[in-house]
Amino acid sequence: MKLLSIAIPSYNSQDYLHHAVESLLPGGDEVEILIVNDGSKDGTAEIANDFERRYPGIVRAIHKENGGHGDAVMTGLMHAAGLYFKVVDSDDWVDADAYPRILSALRAHAQPNEQIDLLVSNYIYDKAGAAHKHVVRYGNALPENRVLTWDDVGRFRIGQYILMHSAIYRTQMLRDCGLSLPKHTFYVDNLYVYVPMTHVDRLLYLNVDFYHYFIGRDDQSVQEAVMIRRIDQQLRVNRLMLETVDVLHVQPAKKRAYMLGYLEIITTVSSILLMKSGTQEHLRLKQELWDDIRLRFPQVYRRLRRRPLGIGLHLPGKAGRRIAIAGYKISRKVFGFN
Repeated sequence: MKLLSIAIPSYNSQDYLHHAVESLLPGGDEVEILIVNDGSKDGTAEIANDFERRYPGIVRAIHKENGGHGDAVMTGLMHAAGLYFKVVDSDDWVDADAYPRILSALRAHAQPNEQIDLLVSNYIYDKAGAAHKHVVRYGNALPENRVLTWDDVGRFRIGQYILMHSAIYRTQMLRDCGLSLPKHTFYVDNLYVYVPMTHVDRLLYLNVDFYHYFIGRDDQSVQEAVMIRRIDQQLRVNRLMLETVDVLHVQPAKKRAYMLGYLEIITTVSSILLMKSGTQEHLRLKQELWDDIRLRFPQVYRRLRRRPLGIGLHLPGKAGRRIAIAGYKISRKVFGFN
């Protein structure tokens, strides 16, 4: 068995796939790199095949019909032979200095009675043209270098939640947790880090800057204008988070608080994007989202509505929307997200 499987969902990635794969090759024989070619129409398939020929037993090229990012992740998980599993997007890369420390930590937790469900490491917002690269670290919430349970976990700040970039899961736990990512849907990475958390009991935080999350392509899914155009998919993921996990019955209490906070952030992002667009149609969709939560998940609605972000999102009139959007812009500047 391999120590770590790394899936690279790849769609029309010929311009940057080399960089992603080459950053992972120093993992050697302990790591398998699964390039999941998601029906690309450029040279991605040839690049994947070439890497497989050059690095047999380390790189595997998996070709499939186009199903979107989530379907590519699930395909990678299905083929994974590693004890642990990570996703690296094809335009991102990992840090050469941090990589050996990640593998060392996983190696130290490879025996059955020592395995962890989730390894968390830092990630870097590698924003094109930015002089300062914002790093998301977790030391205030997660004690370092020891196996944790949720009783050991502190409070996460806004903008500090565990994302796909910072997560390495135990593969079998990920398969057993009921994760199902919909096809042809953007923003499913939120489901990827939300649904499995219900099964995460043993965590390890390694304070290394491992993952470089590139932000800079005009067509990138996290660009704000793109997110507004695809708001239907953001809303779909938001609703799936509500439907898939009965968050108020998650145990223990600290895990429940963490997951409720993450749900709050995603619902806030959905609402703010609709408010920023400002069209009557989008304002109607925002109201429909909150009405839907109120009718279908009344206890969750009460919890979200009474929290500071929920109060801010419902300030009345145009002035209230301006205040909420201004708060979002300040948070974006402080935390570096899009």
